[in-house]
Amino acid sequence: MNAFDALMEHTRETVALSQIAGRLGWDQETMMPRGAAGQRAEEMAAMEGVLHARRTDPRVGDWLAAIDHGALDAVGQAQLRQIRRSFERTSKIPARLAAEIARVTSAAQGIWAEARAADDFDAFAPTLREVLALKREEGAALSDGGDVYDALLDDYEPGATAANLEAMFGALRPRLVELREKVLAHPIPDGLGQEFDEAAQMKLTRAVAKTFGYDMARGRVDKAVHPFSSGSGDDVRITTRTNPTDPFNCLYSTIHEVGHAAYEQGIDPAYRLTPLGQGVSMGVHESQSRIYENQLGRSRAFCGWLYGQMVDTFGDFGIPDEDSFYAVVNRVQNGFIRTEADEVQYNLHVLLRFDLERALISRALEVDDLEAAWNDRFEADFGFAVDRPSNGVLQDVHWSVGLFGYFPTYSLGNVYAGCLHEALRRAVPDLDDKLGAGDLEAATGWLRENVQRHGGLYHPREVIEQACGGAPSEAPLLAYLEDKFGAIYGL
Repeated sequence: MNAFDALMEHTRETVALSQIAGRLGWDQETMMPRGAAGQRAEEMAAMEGVLHARRTDPRVGDWLAAIDHGALDAVGQAQLRQIRRSFERTSKIPARLAAEIARVTSAAQGIWAEARAADDFDAFAPTLREVLALKREEGAALSDGGDVYDALLDDYEPGATAANLEAMFGALRPRLVELREKVLAHPIPDGLGQEFDEAAQMKLTRAVAKTFGYDMARGRVDKAVHPFSSGSGDDVRITTRTNPTDPFNCLYSTIHEVGHAAYEQGIDPAYRLTPLGQGVSMGVHESQSRIYENQLGRSRAFCGWLYGQMVDTFGDFGIPDEDSFYAVVNRVQNGFIRTEADEVQYNLHVLLRFDLERALISRALEVDDLEAAWNDRFEADFGFAVDRPSNGVLQDVHWSVGLFGYFPTYSLGNVYAGCLHEALRRAVPDLDDKLGAGDLEAATGWLRENVQRHGGLYHPREVIEQACGGAPSEAPLLAYLEDKFGAIYGL
């Protein structure tokens, strides 16, 4: 067996084990007994120890050195690029640190959930300090003396820097704040005057997932506190949540996660269980979930079709017609929760977290002062005060599981989605006719062909540039938001 084939065989086994570790995480969020949390933390640490050992196996370095890069085709070169990057980054992290991060963050997830339920940030703060110390250590190991936050960000968006994102987000912020103030001056009532059977919500949401192309033979929809997508290839699972007075929470959480899952299911099968067989970055991943949820799922055309499905499922539910339904689905209102935020305000939630987590990593902000800093920033950005920690600093799971550097990819994904939507409408001029008939294949097929099938073949920015025909910019997203909400609110 030559060096390349030996390297790929080793890598496939490593990726397969990584998928098993991911399944443990899925189980922890959906079905694991509460009393198993301590044991699960040890299991996750053990799996991480095995994975770290495989990823830093000296043979990987030997194989990489022995392979003639120029003799490989484009796919082989991309595989080698991804493997080399993973090997070099992982080799910088001591095995002790990798296992400790896995153990602490697995346990921290349960501690965060209990603190959130009790609205008690002080109960979570010691654990967060422990997680933060470990992530600072990891970032320092990865940064080679450079910016620690950029080193962590590179895990989720290779090639991105905080400085570049800050410039993009700085262009977003003032126009989003201005648009928010204008639309909130013209409130729209929610129109929902009844409770919605949760079993019926789940039945409808599974049907909508299939409409968006989610392959249920290779996936499943379950309930969890925090909706997420897990897995790749032939086993891609999503979760959602229900609210008896708000069926949109269930429907649009599901559509969002279907965007993630469709990306993983849409990758070229030839890349399965290799470094190319998963989404190339979280920013590109988020572009798929956000364009599915918003530009497609909240469009006037699709809302007309969905209104009919809602009537068929729930009967008269308080909204008289399709136009009113479209307005309610896109209603802008004050709220605390990022995952429930409308398109106008969502990115303001993300930018708050981006700035705070950068300050935490750099030690400009410490955990003891985090809750007050969050509350002050929230009131400055949104114009009203946080009422309790579960609506503020405790609302997201990310920091408890060590995902520092992840949050900015949400807004970057929105920017990418704006660019992709502009290109999609050029490519499919009768898109609204298709969406109005509940036909998503033209849209999802275009995304599958131009983004999803490539997996990790290209660099993240290259994927967007090739699909859109130019460099990504915040301009299409801002134009889309101002046009859409200007029309809805008569601005």
